[in-house]
Amino acid sequence: MKNTLEFSHSLKFLLTDIDDTLTDEGLLGAEAYEALWSLRHAGIHVIPVTGRPAGWCEMIARVWPVSGIVGENGGFYFRYHDRKMHRHFFFDEKTQKENRLKLEQLQSQILNQVPGCDLASDQFCRLMDLAIDFCEDVNPLPKDQVQKIVEIFNQAGAQAKVSSIHVNGWFGSYDKLTMSLRFLEREFNVIASEAKNLCGFSGDSPNDEPMFAYFPHSFAVANIQNFIDQISNKPTYVSRQRGGLGFTEIASAILKNKN
Repeated sequence: MKNTLEFSHSLKFLLTDIDDTLTDEGLLGAEAYEALWSLRHAGIHVIPVTGRPAGWCEMIARVWPVSGIVGENGGFYFRYHDRKMHRHFFFDEKTQKENRLKLEQLQSQILNQVPGCDLASDQFCRLMDLAIDFCEDVNPLPKDQVQKIVEIFNQAGAQAKVSSIHVNGWFGSYDKLTMSLRFLEREFNVIASEAKNLCGFSGDSPNDEPMFAYFPHSFAVANIQNFIDQISNKPTYVSRQRGGLGFTEIASAILKNKN
């Protein structure tokens, strides 16, 4: 992995994780938010790609200086454009309801079998997945208990991804990368092969690995070191600083190379 200062390529899009990439201890700091505006003013489209829920994504797509958002680890994207909210889901409503019933059964099983975990506080505004909190609003669980949550999801035929705060589980073959590429093609006419050259990605945890693997211009904030032994496909560049200040550092490197 290289230092962010070594980056030297012009990008048109920056896809980015939110928790612990844009934020520090759950807060979006002034520096990171200003960096979002700086990227926008420079004509670089910022697209958050997050495990956070539909309720959050509705607000972010509408009021942040972003060009859209991929939410719930790829279950959908929202884009507020020309004073209209455009929403695209991986599954139709019927399939979403069927999957929700299966996730509700898993919810009881996980909470009973893994003491100390809890539902994520934002679960009430999720549409596609089940988020289990292992350190955001609960005392941090040891890695073996986090892995046990993953195994319960997997044994039921669900996907499970570990973020810096939650284990997110869902039924379906999508992930952050799948929906990000669909978003770029449907909304910006950028096909997958072109995206590799035009887009960067910044993240911090194992659920970002599909993005690290696909995009040559991939970045991580310094706190990626908390999970580096769990990631086979590592980012190309790593910032010197953590969280939002690390993102600010990444944004500065991208802006410096803007044509």
